[in-house]
Amino acid sequence: MKILLVNPPSPGIYNLIGLKLPPLGLAYLAAVCREKGHQVEIVDLQVEPRSKLHQAFSRCDLVGITSETNKVHQALKVAKEAKERFGLPVLMGGYHATFLDEEVLRSGWVDWVIRGEGEIPMSQFLEVLDKKSDLTTVPGLSFLHQGKLVRTPQTTPPEDLDALPLPARELLPLSKYWMTQVEGEPAVNVLTSRGCPFSCSFCASSQFSGRKWRSRSPENIFQEIEKIYFDLGYRGIAFVDDNFTLSPERVERLCSKIEQNRLKLKWWCFSRADTIVQNESLVRKMARAGLRMVYLGVESVEKSILDEYKKKLSAEVARKAINILRKYNVKSWASFILGSIRDTRETILRTVEFAKNLAPDLVQFSVLTPFPGTEIYEKFLKEGRIVKLNWKLFDGAHPVLKGDFLDTEEVKKLLWKAYFEFYREWRYLPQAFSMLKKIMVTSIPPLAKMKETHYWKERLQRVYSSFHAPKMENPPMGTS
Repeated sequence: MKILLVNPPSPGIYNLIGLKLPPLGLAYLAAVCREKGHQVEIVDLQVEPRSKLHQAFSRCDLVGITSETNKVHQALKVAKEAKERFGLPVLMGGYHATFLDEEVLRSGWVDWVIRGEGEIPMSQFLEVLDKKSDLTTVPGLSFLHQGKLVRTPQTTPPEDLDALPLPARELLPLSKYWMTQVEGEPAVNVLTSRGCPFSCSFCASSQFSGRKWRSRSPENIFQEIEKIYFDLGYRGIAFVDDNFTLSPERVERLCSKIEQNRLKLKWWCFSRADTIVQNESLVRKMARAGLRMVYLGVESVEKSILDEYKKKLSAEVARKAINILRKYNVKSWASFILGSIRDTRETILRTVEFAKNLAPDLVQFSVLTPFPGTEIYEKFLKEGRIVKLNWKLFDGAHPVLKGDFLDTEEVKKLLWKAYFEFYREWRYLPQAFSMLKKIMVTSIPPLAKMKETHYWKERLQRVYSSFHAPKMENPPMGTS
């Protein structure tokens, strides 16, 4: 079977400034499909023209589309075009389709929805489709039958992540993602674990992938890093796990492998602040292995709001974590969520002042958004607090909730004020100018083309050198 996997374009500021990462979920699905003997093509509309999509429609048998809430309207546009113009069957997955499968199916442009992690259901679905057998035997599948919604029992996510094939990055237009960098090095994303044992009220991760944390072994992760380093020529990596440092021992073993094999990497990861505070020796080892930045969810300075978010962290722990990172020359990227239903103008301004005193290297202010699948989505929907049920606005930048003390317009003004207050400090001017430069380069095609050529010329030279380098006394694993 010829399968086309599509990543719809993303709206929002991060897309505008070029912070785009390859759709890793589709690359995993592609690898699984190819193991089963299918031909697979990926089109990423974040970075590729729609004309390529039209060409791909003409040579496939099945279209699979991923859907996040703020771009589900784009996902449905792709589905409509595939079905109406080309008569193709359409399968959809991802967070939004998982939690609002009926809404997606009743659009009339989607035939099936795979809920949750897709590798196991996708493999079985293709087998059933090929044999024209009973769809109800496929776990985690939703579809309409005679106008009624059918949901098959949810499958258990894959336990042994080492058994999954490595993502098929060779199917992705890797040269198009050069804007995402770690200290000047173009970066590729890597996922080393799934599932989340925490229950933050604003996050759907534990509902999508389960509460059980499942991890890949350091040996399996290093195998992927070697491929990225030697075959693709990357020196930058973004570890995109929700809980990369949840097992300090696992990360220490991985760092030892990176050091022992003399890989010159620059990388960043997500972590909880309490893990940093409780494991200073881990930070020291990660820094030696190339760690350059850690993303921390601080969220608020107000204890009552942190309790409402079920964050189970304090602002003081975040301060200690950033001080430890600074001690080892690791930059911090602190995230704050404004617009809790309990927030007032005063609590938000206190959080902004706390962010300024905390002095992370980068800060991200978002507004509380009740994404489908989160605890607060069902709660606030019932309470009538969601005043703008427009999925295009569910991006963390547009307020959609009516709080006890602030309406959406007041929260929007405070969001802009938060960014202005933080980045007007003289020490943050370089970051502000860098962001403006990225917007300009991304928006002006000739500049983007020049920059892309420059980076990829360097990368190709680097890859060539890695295969023709003189032998070392202790060569990296996998080389001679």
